[in-house]
Amino acid sequence: MDIRKSESKKRAKRTLCIPVTRKKYIECISNSYMFRAMILETIEIYPELFPAEIKRGFEMKDIRQSKKQRLTIRRIVIGSIAWSIRPSFLLPYMTAGSEEAEKALFLRKFAVPYWAIAHSHGRDPMFWFRISQTIGNHSVLATTISRSNDLPENLAADEKHTRLMGKKCYIATVVADEVVLNADISLSAGTKDLTESYGVFQKEAKALNSDYKPKSVNIDGWQATKQAWKQLFPGIAIVLCFLHVFIGIRDRCSKKYRSVFSEVADKLWNCYRADTKKSFSQRVRRLTEWVKKAEMPKLIVEKIEKLRKKLPLYSCAYDLPGAHRTSNMLDRLMQRMDRHLFDTQYFHGGKAAANRSIHSWALVQNFAPSNLNTVKKYKTFESPADRFNRSTYSENWLENLLISASRGMVKIGSP
Repeated sequence: MDIRKSESKKRAKRTLCIPVTRKKYIECISNSYMFRAMILETIEIYPELFPAEIKRGFEMKDIRQSKKQRLTIRRIVIGSIAWSIRPSFLLPYMTAGSEEAEKALFLRKFAVPYWAIAHSHGRDPMFWFRISQTIGNHSVLATTISRSNDLPENLAADEKHTRLMGKKCYIATVVADEVVLNADISLSAGTKDLTESYGVFQKEAKALNSDYKPKSVNIDGWQATKQAWKQLFPGIAIVLCFLHVFIGIRDRCSKKYRSVFSEVADKLWNCYRADTKKSFSQRVRRLTEWVKKAEMPKLIVEKIEKLRKKLPLYSCAYDLPGAHRTSNMLDRLMQRMDRHLFDTQYFHGGKAAANRSIHSWALVQNFAPSNLNTVKKYKTFESPADRFNRSTYSENWLENLLISASRGMVKIGSP
């Protein structure tokens, strides 16, 4: 046996974050009977926050003192593994309280630089940077989705072009129902690297539900992306994004061929609005015939002809209720990602640090409160993750994220 591996396994940090107020925690922590009662109550309400072995009971272990927070931390033994119980009002590694950090980290949703956060909320820039990177250690998918049965059947995926240490790289991004489910660095746009990056989504989804098989994924048509998804989920339906057909024409023709662009665009979106698969196919064929007879510019003819040749990859969405025909939802989230990357001047460390950074961004986007108008529109939960799960652990969005992250680590295994 490798002694180093054995020692590192023994020293692995295993922590369970539970929803509890500071007042109640302080009342219970010094009394083992009250603490046990608190844990049992939490297990009854939120069993998903604990390993499955908790059904066979647990044992009280030792007590430790946090020098940073001057607070007592207890450990319990579940099966043969000792777990530290961290209250949700404390951040990992006891660096700060959730209430202190919540408003500061909320500003990261808008890419406010760390020096500005330090100026307005105290501490120093590196303090807030480290906290942000710590959040990025967690699984995006397992933290965001609370129930395995809620794994989405219809996805949208694309790669965001960016730079790592000045070299071009890509962020393999997967979204569904307004939440980011994967954001992983790919060093190239080739099939092998994209399969590895999108494979993070597959592994985490399979860890939550081993039978998970998404029905469809909307992509922009990049061949390596298509091959990656087919390798990861052999039975998945590839749906090409109709919006990209329009964008391809608009970006090249809206100014140069302004006199005919509006008419072509109207007819193109008329195809999209077809109620049935048969009607959609007929309208595309008629549009193809029209652009040829009307002697439209070659660029337009080529784009429409390409749409007709790949018609099955666009029309298959009619056979899959809920499938994304365009990448609108994905594009809205990737626009925020683009602003974030520009404001942070892209990635300056290694691949692991870059992944932590973009994971942190994704989790803050998922859990931080939405615009007040959006909340009023849905008349429900404040954040995209809360609306997706139709539930929340805490009114404090950062506490909710930390509890959900702990649950996710329990589900897929500690890193």
